[in-house]
Amino acid sequence: MDSPIEVVSSFCAGWSDNIGTAELAAFFTDDAVYHNIPQAPITGREAIANTIDSFIRPGPPGIESIEFRVINIAANGAVVMTERVDAFKVADRSFDLQVMGTFEVTDGKINAWRDYFDQNQFTTRMG
Repeated sequence: MDSPIEVVSSFCAGWSDNIGTAELAAFFTDDAVYHNIPQAPITGREAIANTIDSFIRPGPPGIESIEFRVINIAANGAVVMTERVDAFKVADRSFDLQVMGTFEVTDGKINAWRDYFDQNQFTTRMG
């Protein structure tokens, strides 16, 4: 079984490789919680997949892709923290967003994912 840091590294690489929603959702436990702070938390693998499908990966003219550039990654047991630059590609431009992410991994699956970023910066850059 992969270590927690290996699971999170593979998950982040999957975003950069533009893998599909089902493959991304497979990284999560059935009852996982995704909290894109300051938005409301999303609970359950299916709900997380729906969120990825509807918001993060809607395709043109919205967000076309997101590359997770991991700057630093550290683990303390089952908790993995990432310092990232998420590179967004939209129809007419690209932009970077600095993100701190915290993941909790149980039995090789992500059961909690919290991302912290500047919501105003994201909204402004999305246009």
